[in-house]
Amino acid sequence: MFVTENGTGTGVLLIMGGGLLVFALLGNRIESLEFGGTKLKLRAAAAERYALAAESEDRGDHDAADRLRSEAQALMDTAGPIASDYRSVRSSMGAGQDRTRAMQQVVEKARRLAADRSFEPSVVQGWLRDGTEEKRITALAMMQSRSELRDFDAVLAAIEHSRSAFEQYHAMKLAKSMLVDLDSTQIGKLTDAVKAQRDWRFRADSDRWRLSEEILGRADGQSGTR
Repeated sequence: MFVTENGTGTGVLLIMGGGLLVFALLGNRIESLEFGGTKLKLRAAAAERYALAAESEDRGDHDAADRLRSEAQALMDTAGPIASDYRSVRSSMGAGQDRTRAMQQVVEKARRLAADRSFEPSVVQGWLRDGTEEKRITALAMMQSRSELRDFDAVLAAIEHSRSAFEQYHAMKLAKSMLVDLDSTQIGKLTDAVKAQRDWRFRADSDRWRLSEEILGRADGQSGTR
């Protein structure tokens, strides 16, 4: 409890209090705080889930408590090595096959994480819609692994407004796997988006062109059966 007429001082104390709350909830799980950055946001979300898990435990709802703790741990895992690894590879290696292979290893790690742990779909979809580049590619990889995490509009936007060739490739790869569950309107939007990217964002000798051919061919065949 404190009293002050200093508005700035009050704000600082409140921020420090929020930071201490995260520390209290997560203990030594936190290695660093990046205010306003990816790690703090993900860890704050994890802290909230740990708190809710404790409340559920107090109420005797052990299943909910276990689920919330699982979600919190998954958020912590994502906040750390996957995003950091992707950012490190992008910034430290020059463009080429070696960097692509290294980034692909990070994608595989995100897929395994999604396969092993439970995630809230809205959280993962939010990473793809509004996240940093490393959060976006993490979300795409996780959606490739778990169909319940997917969102068509977010994936379509990732194809049309990707921040890198690598991101666009994985958005297209995800869209290809989603085709079987799309309705005719969604298929039309996807084919229009893919056609619009050809020649503009990628050439006919690229992996993305070959992937676009597979998408358009499968979409055409699927439309013909409906």
